[in-house]
Amino acid sequence: MEFEAVIGLEVHAQLKTQSKIFCGCSTAFGALPNHHTCPICLGMPGVLPVLNKKVVDYAMRMALATNCSISAYSRFARKNYFYPDLPKGYQISQYELPIAEHGHLMVDTDQGRKRIGITRIHMEEDAGKLTHDTHRPVSRVDLNRTGTPLIEIVSEPDMRTPYEASAYLKQLHAILRYLDICDGNMEEGSFRCDANVSVRPRGQEELGTRAEVKNMNSFRNVERAIAYEIDRQSSLVEEGGKVIQETRLWDVDKNRTFSMRGKEEAHDYRYFPDPDLVPIVIDEAWIEQVRALLPELPEARKNRFLEQYELSPDDAAFLTGSKEMADYYEDCVRIFPDPKQVCNWVAGSLAAFLNAKSIPVTESPITATRLAGLLKLIQDGTISGKIAKTVFEFMETDGRDPGAIVKEKGLVQVSDTGEIDGIVQEILDACPEEVEAYRGGKKKLMGFFVGQIMKKTKGKANPQTVNQLLKEKLDI
Repeated sequence: MEFEAVIGLEVHAQLKTQSKIFCGCSTAFGALPNHHTCPICLGMPGVLPVLNKKVVDYAMRMALATNCSISAYSRFARKNYFYPDLPKGYQISQYELPIAEHGHLMVDTDQGRKRIGITRIHMEEDAGKLTHDTHRPVSRVDLNRTGTPLIEIVSEPDMRTPYEASAYLKQLHAILRYLDICDGNMEEGSFRCDANVSVRPRGQEELGTRAEVKNMNSFRNVERAIAYEIDRQSSLVEEGGKVIQETRLWDVDKNRTFSMRGKEEAHDYRYFPDPDLVPIVIDEAWIEQVRALLPELPEARKNRFLEQYELSPDDAAFLTGSKEMADYYEDCVRIFPDPKQVCNWVAGSLAAFLNAKSIPVTESPITATRLAGLLKLIQDGTISGKIAKTVFEFMETDGRDPGAIVKEKGLVQVSDTGEIDGIVQEILDACPEEVEAYRGGKKKLMGFFVGQIMKKTKGKANPQTVNQLLKEKLDI
């Protein structure tokens, strides 16, 4: 039997506000346990929450960026459940009246462009964090994160493959970063994803029983966890078993999911309107005010890169995948206006260096200005493209201007015809058999001669001059 997967994602994004959603406590990451707390986020009796307006602004930005309709009237609800990291015994969220609904994203998948629907976006507060002692049966609770503002972005079950889910997730992540409303750090938990996965026989309309998968802290792990869950459910159904509606956790070390608990339904949380918070009323003037602050978004920037810089779709997608990389590229192009050559270096040597060091482009010691300076040295003939690779490696640890590095290391390109002519003749005299073979029709030996000369000059001979002199001496 051939099965089809049905995948929906629930994404929690922590908003980059300085204070929490209902109190003035700091949202800064890394403080000592329970230092960013107050009676309000600790749920003490008699305290009242006050909504942070910036949270609403940020939620509206994301709604507009994902083609959602913003509700003129929305309100908060209490989601009731008991867990040690939830001091009030309920979470303030939104239920039947969220701030935004009915959006979509167009995503590039391995099968082409696809529309992924967005059911809703709603605001809520985060819970605390439990840490479990590995040596003793002791758990500790840190409530610093309690009350940190989140938006939850719930997709329609429109995805069919792990790749589609990852592509959608990456686009959401990029949009949040472009809007500058979430830092997107998955390891710190400021961007979290839960996947609802089910399988059904291909062609069947009725949905299968879904399992929710949690604890995926990277795009790669999202793909791997969903792929595993699809295989697990497919094998289970094929063998005559039944999929249980449950919450499962992804085990990174064992590359498998395992059962955590039964999956709750909405009625299990006993939602009801929060009596301490007034409804949120949003008029068109407020929406237009927020819309005017929207930056150029990833999709629009990618299309502009395709048209303005005449890049390939893959290069444009790579460069605009993060706002910081796109900014770096455009900063470099402004100084050295050769878009394709800049792209080759940014997507090639620079990207390889950043990956090897596991650092973002904002922390690169090779700034856009320094890279543009290196490319100018190639353009004016001071160094060859091959020597530029060597200079680039020096620039990784040497903060000086690339011109100073070239001068000190003696890497200036040799373009003097008289000097190169003698070396060319020396190589030809040393390789009489190859010269005869070339003149006999084996023209590919030109590469051999060029290589020998570049080796002799340690890569400093001007390649154009070398080729010109070789042709003059060989084609007689």
